[in-house]
Amino acid sequence: MVDLRLVAPALVAWLAACVVVRQDATTGRMVACACAAGALSVFAAAGVRSGRHTGRTARAGPGPASWGASVALALVVAAAVLGAGAAHVAARDALAVGVSASGPDGMPSADATAPDSLGTSADGAAAGAKGTTTVTGTVDGLARPLASSWPGAPPRARVDVRVEHMGSGATATERGGSVVVLGPGSWAGVRPGERVVVAGRWSVLPRGDRAAAILVTDDAPTVVAHAPPLHVVAGALRETVDRQADRLPGDAGALLPGVTVGDTARVPDDLRDALRVSGLTHLTAVSGAHFALVGALVVAGVGALGAPRAVRAGAVLLVGGALVTLVGASPSVLRAAVMAVVGCGGMLLGRRAAAPAALSTSVVVLLVVDPWLATELGFVLSVLATGGLVLLGGPLAERWSTRLPRPLATALAAPVAAQVACAPVVLLVTPTVSVLAVPANMLAAPAVAPATVLGLAAAVVGTWWPAGGDVVAGLAGAACWWVGTVARAVAGTPGAAVTWLPGVPGVILLAVAGAATVRLSWPSREPP
Repeated sequence: MVDLRLVAPALVAWLAACVVVRQDATTGRMVACACAAGALSVFAAAGVRSGRHTGRTARAGPGPASWGASVALALVVAAAVLGAGAAHVAARDALAVGVSASGPDGMPSADATAPDSLGTSADGAAAGAKGTTTVTGTVDGLARPLASSWPGAPPRARVDVRVEHMGSGATATERGGSVVVLGPGSWAGVRPGERVVVAGRWSVLPRGDRAAAILVTDDAPTVVAHAPPLHVVAGALRETVDRQADRLPGDAGALLPGVTVGDTARVPDDLRDALRVSGLTHLTAVSGAHFALVGALVVAGVGALGAPRAVRAGAVLLVGGALVTLVGASPSVLRAAVMAVVGCGGMLLGRRAAAPAALSTSVVVLLVVDPWLATELGFVLSVLATGGLVLLGGPLAERWSTRLPRPLATALAAPVAAQVACAPVVLLVTPTVSVLAVPANMLAAPAVAPATVLGLAAAVVGTWWPAGGDVVAGLAGAACWWVGTVARAVAGTPGAAVTWLPGVPGVILLAVAGAATVRLSWPSREPP
């Protein structure tokens, strides 16, 4: 029996996170306290009602204590997300106020206000305000090159900076939160963990954005403290991947950095469109599948040595942490890592029925740490895809294995489960349905593991033996070439993507169609 008891609290946590990031911190704290008080009241009331039924004839179904505990748990989860979210919002708003209170020279102006006075920043009271300031902070995640605004435009880069101080000299004040720095191409070379000082023109972002402001600078980064050694090693590995990609032709060189370290800057627009139409975009960026693949290989390798379950789990966590450092600990990567840990944990423990509870717990933990994830499309798709694989993948493979070889049934069930779960949400972004996504994923699947594993191996070998690394990269490039070939062939097939009814009606219709497909394919119970 699949345990779905924690799904409702996870949905409540999601709703709470969506609400708290759009409110001021005071409102978030007040609602969190109300939820906590409500949880105590519901739990106490359920206990009293349960006591009154003691000694009576047992009735079918859950009793009042069970229902009360479920409601109380949902309220406790909401209180936790709202309380933690309010703390995050308070730090973000304090930074926004500090930035907007800076005068033309970056000095605090006389009209500085308290954080909660931002009030309706999302409605424009503070959002969009402009000025100049100086901040000191730590690079948070990988820098990303920006597309040129016009032919011949100088290169630009974007990087998130976790702010530590604002201002300079004696006027510097401690701050929390983060800003988005838009700078010249030299900013693409900064590494996660480096401490930088940046001065530039700021523009406050509306409430609901994770960052408090955008800081535009024309200066090169000023690094005042180097990154930790682990990040330096990861940076060297990423540079090796870039060098190897330069030597590979066509789609192989374009896809290798994406498959290996999640860098899609080399992917041309035509290939990007082909990947989208064929439903293969997830293969070109670091996703839960990458972590699950690496984790499964680690489990298999360590298990072959006869290691106990605890050692296997520790090895997965160690390698997963190294992979997070390599590709950059951005929110999307952390999300993928946690979702992959859930999937590998279910396989490692052999308890598929507990996987939904583990997934729900992971969602709550992630939203407590970063409530802005609730509003990110990538987070939604990641949770839905993982949930689809957990709930639908096994039963579909079981049903189809009666008519197909077991490996083929499993290979078919995985993309079908993910497609059924994610397609309605993708429709909100792109009003088309990729009807060939399942066969495209099946055709590309044999190349995914070689491309990922050989790409990572090439990066490691290439740092100390460039010639040997290039040979391994060539093998990984061949697998990447196959992925690109499948994407272009499928995208060029007539009817590969069909226009669908847009908006909510289209989402409902597609969800019903997916549910009907799953229901018809669901394994039937054998008569006793």
